Amino acid sequence: MGLLERLRKEWFILGIVLVIAVARLEPAVGVKGGPLKPEITITYIAVSAIFFNSGLSLKTEELTSALMHVKLHLFVQIFTLVFFPTAIWLFLQLLSITPINEWLLKGLQTVGCMPPPVSSAVILTKAVGGNEAAAIFNSAFGSFLGIVITPLLLLLFLGSSSSVPFTSIFSQLFMTVVVPLIIGQIVRRYIKDWLERKKPPFGTISSCVLLMIIYTTFCDTFANPNIDLDKFSLIIIVFIIFSVQMSFMFLTFLFSTRSNSSFTPADTVAIVFCSTHKSLTLGIPMLKIVFAGYEHLSLISVPLLIYHPAQILLGSLLVPTIKSWMVSRQKAQKLTRQPKAPMKV
Repeated sequence: MGLLERLRKEWFILGIVLVIAVARLEPAVGVKGGPLKPEITITYIAVSAIFFNSGLSLKTEELTSALMHVKLHLFVQIFTLVFFPTAIWLFLQLLSITPINEWLLKGLQTVGCMPPPVSSAVILTKAVGGNEAAAIFNSAFGSFLGIVITPLLLLLFLGSSSSVPFTSIFSQLFMTVVVPLIIGQIVRRYIKDWLERKKPPFGTISSCVLLMIIYTTFCDTFANPNIDLDKFSLIIIVFIIFSVQMSFMFLTFLFSTRSNSSFTPADTVAIVFCSTHKSLTLGIPMLKIVFAGYEHLSLISVPLLIYHPAQILLGSLLVPTIKSWMVSRQKAQKLTRQPKAPMKV
């Protein structure tokens, strides 16, 4: 799937959800007890289907080539799961004195706690021509780490506001995320040739299931008569999200291009995208598990719903610039490595 096609698809999905939600078209369909029965179909079946699908589509053999690049992996994972949420927390201490909706601010913190996505960072790295193997490894490895670390970060930064006991969070995550992912990988070993020959539309399947999850999240939002989402807070949150992404992309670029970093230009491309992108596919199901039954869940989910298409939009706009930089940097490095011709006497 081309980058522009992927971008159009992401905005199309978000547009459908927003139109349905804002228009309030039969919100009872998606709320608990409605015809869709989201307390069963979403919490268990839909989430499990996404990660079974990921297990089928993930080419683990492609990850082994990038396994030994330990320094790059440490940089990405520490930035994503340590520096990012901590920096957002410090920033939110300043924003807490503003009139911005407090639940949207908490939603920004949940964005910071999320692991990298399996798709967008890899797609953009490939579009630039960067280290795709490193992007694949860190996206997949980050998702695995996120299964354990993200709930811990959410409870650390947001407190024990979840109505679900701590042990239940991990048991449910294990059964709906880890187990389907492992089963998908096992099944893939037996039907690998068929998958490579037929090339099933894994991305479309995951997007359709994710659309259903997002739809029920928005139904919960607009089914609540006491929801308080002012336009000022929403506009400020959108501005903050774009500012945070640009700032962190620039920061990772500076860190990874230092003279003593030992990263290649291709490595830098993977670092910039993997370190700053956040997973919607893992994030929304995880929020629904960790904050199940929480009345402000929908408001907390809004920043993540905005962050996902925003990261693809910004990344796609920067692809030509980053690619031009990488090519020129690689040419400069080749010239410096060439032996100098001996001077004629």
